[in-house]
Amino acid sequence: MKRSIKEGLIRIVILMIGLTIAHLGVTLFLVSNLGSDPFNVFVQGTCHSLSAAFHWQALTHGRVHIVISLLIILILLAVDRNYVKIGTILCMVCGGPFIDGFTFLLGPMLGQVTALPLRILMLAIGCVILAFGMTIVIRSDAGTGPNDLVAVVISDKLHKRFSVIRIIVDATFIVIGFLLGGVAGIGTLICMLLVGPVAGIFLPINGRQIDKIIARTCGQVGQEKNRE
Repeated sequence: MKRSIKEGLIRIVILMIGLTIAHLGVTLFLVSNLGSDPFNVFVQGTCHSLSAAFHWQALTHGRVHIVISLLIILILLAVDRNYVKIGTILCMVCGGPFIDGFTFLLGPMLGQVTALPLRILMLAIGCVILAFGMTIVIRSDAGTGPNDLVAVVISDKLHKRFSVIRIIVDATFIVIGFLLGGVAGIGTLICMLLVGPVAGIFLPINGRQIDKIIARTCGQVGQEKNRE
């Protein structure tokens, strides 16, 4: 059934809320200074290898991140274009600025934390917030971040649990990225093992809540039309 413009806009708003929450979690994770998330280990390694091989001084992590994200989107468009939506592009465009903004706000405060137990706690909280926001983005059904989209497509195509596929995808990013010269820490491994399973818990919960929001907001329009 074709969606109304109102429903499409509501889903995009929900996606942006989820994206904001997810990147707040990413910022807490990065500020803990215990490693980078799996996808960015791959991006970091790719950037390092290309810079070393071709001496591209202007090459930055952000630019490589955008290029790799675009390549993932193009590959998934070839696999099944139904998975790539306007929200996927929004995730790619907004992700970097969101992280930069939160880092500017939270970095000076939380970057002073030096005790390892507190940093691990900050990392764990960041991973949970990341998983929660990520599932809102996925269940908005308006699009998904390029790296999360890989796990979504594979889990759907293979009819396997998202949490398991997410761990496998993240592990693959870490191994390849590490071999290319990316830096992985204990936080990277915690993120790999924690985000997928936590997201698996939140996916059905957030899915039901988002369905209720859509039904309430769009159902009222339908009721008014029926009365007329």
